[in-house]
Amino acid sequence: MTRRQLLSTIGTGFPLLGLGSMLQGATAAPKGPHFAPKAKHVIYLFLNGGPSQVDTFDPKPALTKYHGKPAPSGNLKTERKTGSLMGTPFEFKRYAKCDTQVSEIFSELGKHMDDLCVIRSMYTERPNHEPSLFMLNCGHVLPGHPSMGSWLNYGLGSENQNLPGFVVLCPGLPVIGPQLWSSAYLPQHLQGTHIPNNEKEPEKLIQHLKNTQLSMTDQRKQLDLLTKLNRFHLAKEGGDAQLESRIESMETAYRMQTEAHEAFDVSKESEKTRERYGDGDFARGCLIAKRLVERGVRMVQVYYGNGQPWDNHDDILIHKKLAQTSDKPMGALLQDLKDSGLFKDTIVIIGGEFGRTPSVEVSGLVKFQNGRDHNNHGFSLVVGGGGFKGGITYGNTDEFGFKAVENRMHPHDLHATVLHLLGIDHLQLTYRYSGRDFRLTDLAGNVVKDILA
Repeated sequence: MTRRQLLSTIGTGFPLLGLGSMLQGATAAPKGPHFAPKAKHVIYLFLNGGPSQVDTFDPKPALTKYHGKPAPSGNLKTERKTGSLMGTPFEFKRYAKCDTQVSEIFSELGKHMDDLCVIRSMYTERPNHEPSLFMLNCGHVLPGHPSMGSWLNYGLGSENQNLPGFVVLCPGLPVIGPQLWSSAYLPQHLQGTHIPNNEKEPEKLIQHLKNTQLSMTDQRKQLDLLTKLNRFHLAKEGGDAQLESRIESMETAYRMQTEAHEAFDVSKESEKTRERYGDGDFARGCLIAKRLVERGVRMVQVYYGNGQPWDNHDDILIHKKLAQTSDKPMGALLQDLKDSGLFKDTIVIIGGEFGRTPSVEVSGLVKFQNGRDHNNHGFSLVVGGGGFKGGITYGNTDEFGFKAVENRMHPHDLHATVLHLLGIDHLQLTYRYSGRDFRLTDLAGNVVKDILA
């Protein structure tokens, strides 16, 4: 823009200042559900890599009986070559009053089964990490679609204007990375804000959070001027979704200075509380998730770690080591949510992108044949809070835990049910893009009322 154009724009643009201030921040404001919701927030604890259902939440005595023997139905069709059936090395027990049995590696989580529902009949279309990750997170097997957190912020907005409405906690990146929390064709400010929870100090968690050169007052003046210039440009050139999102992102970044430092500072919690969660990245992520939900953040997603740590092709005993750093914080998070009364308003989801085979993997890729291959035909997820019925299991796999056979539940059904509890009709939450109305549940999905309280 030339100096002459700038002066011309400023001279004729003052009437638009009131409109600009009205629009400023409006896209992130709470919008309202379609009907009365039972939940307000979502915490998604993602055990990326694919935890084994038959070693965690789906006990199969037949596996012990047929351990080391071929499946009676013949070799199971899997992504890689597998051999005989392999019984779980872990013991299943009842840790709560209900009849739900849980593996010993999740004994702390098991104590909360009276408040949780174990879905044992999940399935997806693909046995690969990438399409299944996209399906569980974005409702499609291909990239280029918004994540669930972005859809929630689009439909409901954020309750706290000083914090992002959708926060993703992972030490680095899971497989695929930022595409899993992308807003895609939705406005860009709705995408997830990734925070690397491998750091303890807020200044390192969120770098450059505070401006060391300018005061908040000076920053406000600078940002107001920049916003006015951007609004003048929009008024003259027409709508620009990217510019609108950039304006909103700068506003959010400015407001975060007033609250983010305190929200992400787990040292504000008592020593006793920190001890209950334990140490490590995932424990810190669960504790931060609690603090963010307490402050009105719409959705928090905590990935267990970088890459695909639960992808145990070689040795299923690694599951026990992983559970040692995830079981305790998950139990502590659930207890804190219940003690504070937030559990009734917060949906908690626990699980990965698929399960694992009941047979041992014997492909040339593994060095030690004590692991399991990917299994998208049947796996388990745990849900609770926010209107889900507790103390029950839903659906079943076959006698060996390979394929969902009773009350089969697709991720579309899970998403439709979660949206329903948040007061959203998944058929009405749409966004027009490229000549079509898209939605999180694509062209499918049913609300599973049997698991609702």
